[in-house]
Amino acid sequence: MSIFKFKQFEVDQTGCAMKINTDGVLIGAMANHQNPKRILDIGTGTGVIALMLAQRFPDAHIHAVEIDEQAAKTAERNFKQSLFNHRLSISNTAIEYYNSTDRFDLIVSNPPFFVNDLKNEEVRKGIARHAAEGFFSMLVAKISELLTDAGQVWLILPIKQAEEVVMQAGYYGMELVESIYIHSDRSKAAFRQMICLGKNRTVLQESDFYLYEDLKVHTAEYKILLKDFFLAY
Repeated sequence: MSIFKFKQFEVDQTGCAMKINTDGVLIGAMANHQNPKRILDIGTGTGVIALMLAQRFPDAHIHAVEIDEQAAKTAERNFKQSLFNHRLSISNTAIEYYNSTDRFDLIVSNPPFFVNDLKNEEVRKGIARHAAEGFFSMLVAKISELLTDAGQVWLILPIKQAEEVVMQAGYYGMELVESIYIHSDRSKAAFRQMICLGKNRTVLQESDFYLYEDLKVHTAEYKILLKDFFLAY
């Protein structure tokens, strides 16, 4: 089904190589900042993360960047049809070519992460999921340029790529502020790491988050996290 209905908005996924997924809704619900006025969503896809952030932060303007033309058009349509349309905007460009005089308090991304991996036969899905060599160093450099001094960036990645990003961030005066390890259930090792980076030194916060308590049964913490968004909760 191409239309995904949330409590306060709908997301049409037509023309988007990457559909709504767990990684996206997790970062949309978890990425945090005390009082962001400007938010940047890198690689917005359907626009779901930007829409979730617009719902969570009613005083913020959210700008999205999306390299894929079809996905960008779909995201723009989703933005215009939402209650938050006056606070959402989009640029159809690659993040390395995105230029703005604005600086952002909160930057979020569910980026491509398969580096030097076998490319998906479907080219557009390959672009959405696969990162070229040097992608993460470019991404961190761009984020550092666009982030306010008190800003924070949230990314969700496989463990290996998250470690690389944290290392790259150090070269640009950013350090790990918070780390959330995402597990399928309590019997399995983490398969994703959500990281928060900032320019101000602080005490590192680390935690674990579990998706399932039983086969196809989500944990209470998952339901609480997404209760303001999912119709089922």
